Amino acid sequence: MSHIPDPDGPALANLGFQVSRATANLPQTTSEALFTITGGRVLVSMLLGLVTTTIQAQANNTKLVFNPDGAGLQTTDISAVLDITSDPAGIAYAMPATSGNAMSFSHGRILQNNIPSTPGAIFAEGTINLNCAASNTGQVAWDIWYMALDQGATIVAA
Repeated sequence: MSHIPDPDGPALANLGFQVSRATANLPQTTSEALFTITGGRVLVSMLLGLVTTTIQAQANNTKLVFNPDGAGLQTTDISAVLDITSDPAGIAYAMPATSGNAMSFSHGRILQNNIPSTPGAIFAEGTINLNCAASNTGQVAWDIWYMALDQGATIVAA
């Protein structure tokens, strides 16, 4: 369930406001919006996905992408591809600490090196998408933590 945070409410332990997206099926050989950014720029401190239903056993190169609003702006990869074939429930994915790397992932343990050493990544208005190269069964729930850089900037679940 998504929510719009109270801009005067408390932020979560240096990560900012949290927005949750309910568990959903994987995109089927396409890109699907996970979160929508409106009202200006935001600093995303963490983006985390949790597999809730095992991913089908076939290759599926998956990546996070940013699709900015505005004429002439191009979609940009947030991460390199990660093959998520057969990932069981309980596996977690995270936005990489360094642009161009694959999503961080866990195998039944706490994610290693998933929190960037820098403050995070800055995004303008647009959508943060999950792009899947194949049509696999499986479900993932996503959470994002952010801080508004412009007054009125928010993120909501898509």
